Amino acid sequence: MKRAFIIHGWDGYPEEGWFPWLKGEMESQGFEVFVPQMPKPDEPRIKSWVPALAAVVGVPDQDTYFVGHSMGCQTIIRYLETLGSSIKVGGAVFVAGFLTRLSNLEDDDVVHDVAKEWLETPIDLEKVKINLSASVAIFSDNDPYVPIENQTKFKSSLGSSIKIMSKQGHFSGTADHTKELPAVLTALDYIINK
Repeated sequence: MKRAFIIHGWDGYPEEGWFPWLKGEMESQGFEVFVPQMPKPDEPRIKSWVPALAAVVGVPDQDTYFVGHSMGCQTIIRYLETLGSSIKVGGAVFVAGFLTRLSNLEDDDVVHDVAKEWLETPIDLEKVKINLSASVAIFSDNDPYVPIENQTKFKSSLGSSIKIMSKQGHFSGTADHTKELPAVLTALDYIINK
């Protein structure tokens, strides 16, 4: 059975925005879907988020898929980095993911410390790519937090297919009122049938 893990972002939660809709849509297609609550979402840390994802996934395989939003994308990437090279997952969809830069962060020491940790802790993207059958990275042309230039690293280092959407903000349920995101289903279909 195909399994999918939807990982929320910074300050996120499982019932936020488009996650419940996506879970329902994927379940209707025969997926077993998990949307875990990540630890301390107001202060996400690599040392707690990556092990939390690993614990939920258990043993990954070719029928394991991931969908991440914002910080959830980094979490998935860093989790994939921890896998042995003989393990390949089915694929991942990264929504508003970042690898190079964030913008418009609150002027707060904790916020800047968290952002710095995720942006500056090295990732072996070559190792991640080995463990990832295929990926799609979705961006918005007016995302206030994730500059569109982040797409370059996803394409060049992970081989992600890139989709840029118009005026979707940060694809957030609260700020952008995004309750459905069909582009994720299209991306998953592309990955599965690639």
